[in-house]
Amino acid sequence: QVQLVESGGGLVQAGGSLRLSCAASGSIFSTNAMGWYRQPSRKQRELVATITSGGVINYVDSVKGRFTISRDNAKNTVYLQMNSLKPEDTAVYFCNFRRYYGSVGGSYSDYWGQGTQVTVSS
Repeated sequence: QVQLVESGGGLVQAGGSLRLSCAASGSIFSTNAMGWYRQPSRKQRELVATITSGGVINYVDSVKGRFTISRDNAKNTVYLQMNSLKPEDTAVYFCNFRRYYGSVGGSYSDYWGQGTQVTVSS
């Protein structure tokens, strides 16, 4: 099992910034990916950004140039720096930990944080 503890959500005006953090603990294999997904009200959850243990990063197009994902492998912590926030970024943000049993892209187990609300006012 992997436990995830998120922090950093809140209310911010459009154009502002927030930083999300997520610390993982438990049965953490060396090959993994950590990332953030978000779920706006009455919509499906979508990927925001992921970063593998090897440092490969992926962003959804709508946040490129505004959000930056990073991780501290020694602390098993992933960060999401969100700048130039827009009202459409409003959502519950979920931390994800994907534990791979072999190489990246192979079989895995997903673990989720409890979610943190990000609200951007116009």
